[in-house]
Amino acid sequence: MDVDPPVSRNDLPSNLVINIVEAADGEVTVGSLAEQLAVDPSVASRMVPNGYLERVASQRDGRRTVLRITPEGLTLRDRFRRQQRQAFEPITRDWPEHERLEFARLLLKYADSTDGLNARKGP
Repeated sequence: MDVDPPVSRNDLPSNLVINIVEAADGEVTVGSLAEQLAVDPSVASRMVPNGYLERVASQRDGRRTVLRITPEGLTLRDRFRRQQRQAFEPITRDWPEHERLEFARLLLKYADSTDGLNARKGP
């Protein structure tokens, strides 16, 4: 199955990081990104895709640096979404409509539960 343009392995971490920053309720620092990814802050810093996210001063505390999606990052995010749809359609083409909808619903439920996982962790 062809997805245009093809997804490369290098795109996947960028997609993940952009989605985390976009879905955040508030500002995202490299440290908070590291917590969500369960990696060292230096690893999270290297995962910040150049040109797709920018480091800017926090609007709440100018001493902090936060991540913000650039216009190029939004374009990349949209490309990922198109690619996912292009892959989903042929994979599920032979599925009954109710199964496709249920699968999509369960994926969303899974994503929501995953987001809440870090919130449930204690100190």
